[in-house]
Amino acid sequence: MEGGLSGNTVLPNSNDKLKVLNVKPLRMLVPQFPDSSEGHPFVCVPPNGPFPAGFSPFFPFSLPSGSESAPDLSRNGINSNAMPIRSFRTENLSPMDTHGSHQRKSAGSSSVKKKKRMDRGSKLSFAATGKYDPGISLSDRDDGNRELVENVLLRFDALRRKLSQIEDTMELPSGVIKRADLKAGNTMMSKGVRTNMKKRIGAVPGVEIGDIFFFRFELCLVGLHSQSMAGIDYMKGDLEGELVALSIVSSGGYDNDAEDPDILIYSGQGGSAGRDKEASDQKLERGNLALEKSLHRGNEIRVIRGLKDTINQSSKVYVYDGLYKIQESWMEKGKSGCNMFKYKLARIPGQTGAFSTWKSIQRRKEGVSSRVGLILSDLTSGAESIPVSLVNEVDDDNGPVYFTYFPTVKYLKSFDSVQSTLRCDCSETCQPGNANCSCIQKNGGDFPYTTNGVLVCRKPLIYECSPSCPCGRNCKNRVSQTALKFHLEVFKTRGRGWGLRSRDPIRAGSFICEYAGEVIDNKVSQAGGYGGIDDYIFYSNRRYESFKWNYEPELVGEESSDAPEDFDSPYPLSISAKNIGNVARFMNHSCTPNIFWQPIMYEHNNEACLHIGFFAKKHIPPMTELTYDYGTPHSNETESNNNTYGRKKCLCGSQKCRGYFY
Repeated sequence: MEGGLSGNTVLPNSNDKLKVLNVKPLRMLVPQFPDSSEGHPFVCVPPNGPFPAGFSPFFPFSLPSGSESAPDLSRNGINSNAMPIRSFRTENLSPMDTHGSHQRKSAGSSSVKKKKRMDRGSKLSFAATGKYDPGISLSDRDDGNRELVENVLLRFDALRRKLSQIEDTMELPSGVIKRADLKAGNTMMSKGVRTNMKKRIGAVPGVEIGDIFFFRFELCLVGLHSQSMAGIDYMKGDLEGELVALSIVSSGGYDNDAEDPDILIYSGQGGSAGRDKEASDQKLERGNLALEKSLHRGNEIRVIRGLKDTINQSSKVYVYDGLYKIQESWMEKGKSGCNMFKYKLARIPGQTGAFSTWKSIQRRKEGVSSRVGLILSDLTSGAESIPVSLVNEVDDDNGPVYFTYFPTVKYLKSFDSVQSTLRCDCSETCQPGNANCSCIQKNGGDFPYTTNGVLVCRKPLIYECSPSCPCGRNCKNRVSQTALKFHLEVFKTRGRGWGLRSRDPIRAGSFICEYAGEVIDNKVSQAGGYGGIDDYIFYSNRRYESFKWNYEPELVGEESSDAPEDFDSPYPLSISAKNIGNVARFMNHSCTPNIFWQPIMYEHNNEACLHIGFFAKKHIPPMTELTYDYGTPHSNETESNNNTYGRKKCLCGSQKCRGYFY
């Protein structure tokens, strides 16, 4: 038609079927409603009513017959409007990415697929109330450092532990999966508690080769791998906007095996069978195309290896294995009979060992007796359920000075406690959220551990169930009373005597062991112990460097608290491990330790006994020395005429080393 229709013209001489109701452009931002003469009046009512005559609630606000009220979706601070994980992906695929542009797509970007596979547990979200200051500048969010990376990971795990504690007390609907890690990650992302948001090729500031992660969201928060689910991370490069691969996560979903630990045969993405689809040929698109382009470009690619957790077989540990380059690619038939892409990646030489260390540890476990430097296969002589090996790969020293191995503390006299030793009445195991459990009541109403035995928060004192409680040995409130969980070994260090390390990866908050030995009088400990100088005394009443480990209340919808986290032990305790003790006597001092101690009390022989438990401050990779802060004495512990009494030179080697310890 010559001239066409102009704007919002209504066609003349049209019957009712062809009537055009004041047509507006589809992209009009202001909602348009018909006139009262053309339809029902517009009615605005709350989702759950009351409704005027002729109107009824619509799904999902409709209630089952017999219901009088809507379900409480805000219970325990839960917000049902959780944003999907994919909403927090850094989807900036413009050529500006390599130059650190701050322009990013919003959570509602049209590039996000309408059909998302969401974990059903992510429908529950814990949202912070009010304005929250993450304490991380915009520049630090783009480019991090080691201190910031460790800070973000500590804050994430603290929040995750708290959410796990809350989840344990809840009865979630059938089919809903408890995923505190997803809820914690969503909260951290939305509140800006993250770093290294700028996508980059090569190394990530603050992330070191050999670092371990127990959750995929941790990789996202520190910028190592921004995809929360996909195994290939990529962006548009600066060469005519073509895709370039940045990192891959090899988590065992495909056939990615190779005999050489420095070689990775990686399968492309896509084509896997699902509940509603059959397996199909992989396509050269997205991540697969990015890997193909990186093969010709020759850029470095970060590789994260997913391995089975030796302690919790149902979960994985992710280890950052450094930088690789793609050597070749091809297509072959997979187990499903469909075509899949294969990429051979080789590790760049000269990097610190990571995955290769894990492989060597596995070989040691299979043949402990043939290990080089092995002195004793079990230092404990059967006192522990898991043998503790004694190893020296440094010099000809055949072992430490003789002592009697004893797995717990030994009280020479009754412990003076004014605390109640009331036992619980739980018939099987103490259940989180049980208000009638006296042991939970003594802990302030909260279960101190998650269901997998991880400590939730530091406290002045934790109460565990005693041997006389009827709840049984498998109760989750007996964490420090159980046998060793990790394969520990005492080894000879270079310059610091004997030390302690683990052949297993250790998750933050995990119980390592207690400090065993003889509980001695404080006056005797200040004099150097029994029989002269004693370098194996633990003091609970010393001054210790402060550190933040517990969760931030604002991130779980609680009011901000200024309560200090550096607690004074309610009972001064000195334990000497000179003559009798366990593996804890070999832990060296560090000014930046990866272990901290926690007072624990439970009843034994009808008397309340105080114990000192050691817990992991952060994730600890295997074969890393376990250390804690020895503390510094108060003024009354030193001689008035000699301020350097008992002072020793510190060789911890940390950047914050104060140069000495006691």
